[in-house]
Parts: sequence; C-alpha cells; structure tokens
Amino acid sequence: MMEVYPITIEGKTFTAITVKLPHTNLLVISNEIGYVMCGALDVELLNEKLSDRPIVAGRAVGVKTIAELQEAELESVTHHARQYGWQQGMKVREALVKIGQEK
Repeated sequence: MMEVYPITIEGKTFTAITVKLPHTNLLVISNEIGYVMCGALDVELLNEKLSDRPIVAGRAVGVKTIAELQEAELESVTHHARQYGWQQGMKVREALVKIGQEK
C-alpha cells in the first residue's frame, strides 16, 4: 500500500510518501528541490555514481513514520544538499525548511 499526501512545515508545503513493504516502510518527504528519506536511501551511491546530477537529498535512520522522519536528525546528506546548508546531525525539519524557502 502507498500513501501520498501534502504536509506543511513552517508554512511550506511538501509531499509525504509512505510505501508499506513487508516488514518495513519506505518514507519520503520531498518538494521540487530535494528530499529526505528513511535509511533505504543510498547517499554514497548518489554522491559517487550519480555525482553529475544535482541531487539534493538526505537520509535519516531508525524512523518508522513520516512524523518520526520529520523529527529525526540527518545521518548523511548528498554533496549537493550541502549547498543548501544541510549537514549531518541537522534536524530533518530544519533541512526541509531551508529548501522550502528556495521555492
């Protein structure tokens, strides 16, 4: 099952996506600029194999819901996300607000 719905963080709208898989959930919060995902995101792959693409993305681990993802800390971020001030240890909510302001 898949759920897609809008969420608002500090007045900015994002798309929340939950894909329910056997024994786990795939979680994503995104807008036109970038996205944050659960531990399924391979940031190393994005930084190394897809470095020619300006992918703004971050990964948070140990989350099971969109609400938990919003409150988590970024475990890793892409090189391109750093251009928006994203860094390891930053709250996901704070990172999303940074790209929400760019729209």
